[in-house]
Amino acid sequence: MGEASIMQAGFDTKPIEMLPMWQIAFLAPDEDVDRIFDAVADVAPLTYGATDRNGYRMMGGLEYYRPTDEAPTGSDGPRQRPGVDQMRIFIPRDTDLLNAVIEAIYDVHSYYEPPITVTEVLRSQTKGLDDSQNPHRWWNKDGDWKSS
Repeated sequence: MGEASIMQAGFDTKPIEMLPMWQIAFLAPDEDVDRIFDAVADVAPLTYGATDRNGYRMMGGLEYYRPTDEAPTGSDGPRQRPGVDQMRIFIPRDTDLLNAVIEAIYDVHSYYEPPITVTEVLRSQTKGLDDSQNPHRWWNKDGDWKSS
């Protein structure tokens, strides 16, 4: 099977399926990310195995830009904005769903030109094998991030 066909069809291993998905990433000021994520979750379930509303947030970036004459605020010198986060979500490769997600981001984003990227990826999903006794699973280790 060629590389291109793997990216279109995915593949299986014994415990994991690698599923064709779209990864959607957007940048936003940290105070806006939760609002945008909630708007996306209203139109896409963002499922991952037995959970939904899944997203992955990378925090604390620094955005560089310089407004030009075409910007709503007019031209200005170079700027740097701290506290810009990236949020990544995954959806099935469904064009209608993709359109709904992009529009949801745009509708509630504070930028008139929100930085959004869409990438074809393969994302893992477990086949649900019984590994309840696996000593590496979080529930079989001391401590639990949920109770701390």
